[in-house]
Amino acid sequence: MGGAVVFIAIIVVIAIGVAVLFNNLVGRRQLARNGWSDIDVQLKRRADLIPQLVTTVKGYAAHERALFEEIAARRGAAMAAGDDRAQRAAAEGALAQPVSRLVALAEAYPDLKANQNFLDLQRQLAETEDKIEMARRFYNGAVRELNTLVHSVPSNLVAGAFGFREEAYFEINDSDRAAPKIGG
Repeated sequence: MGGAVVFIAIIVVIAIGVAVLFNNLVGRRQLARNGWSDIDVQLKRRADLIPQLVTTVKGYAAHERALFEEIAARRGAAMAAGDDRAQRAAAEGALAQPVSRLVALAEAYPDLKANQNFLDLQRQLAETEDKIEMARRFYNGAVRELNTLVHSVPSNLVAGAFGFREEAYFEINDSDRAAPKIGG
């Protein structure tokens, strides 16, 4: 009789341990998904600001047609990249380069540089870039914690049994910002 009680107690402790590890993995995965959602919202906000910026600049620099076409093509590619982190990071980085050139055009056009709409859009773009950076840091921290659990003993046993997989980081370079930091 005593052996059966010990056996049942061991099974209960193991079940509780598996449940705790499972819930921890679920929580970390949800944090990572939440972080990605925040990044996605800010990337979409940036994508929505870009056509407004292009329209404003077109009024002053209509001969920059090739740049406008490049921005439109790269914006389309970034929006089509979906949730594949590596593909999205590459597409967003490729989009940021011509947008940075577009913002830099203001130096060659004093009237554009003084245009309040352009200045507001530039400020909004810079704020959005800062929000993207904050969201990326949160997401990558959540991914690091999830990946650590997925690879650590004993949680890796639970992760493997229930289909938890390593998530990809969202890597972008400072040079891939669409707008320079304002005031910094």
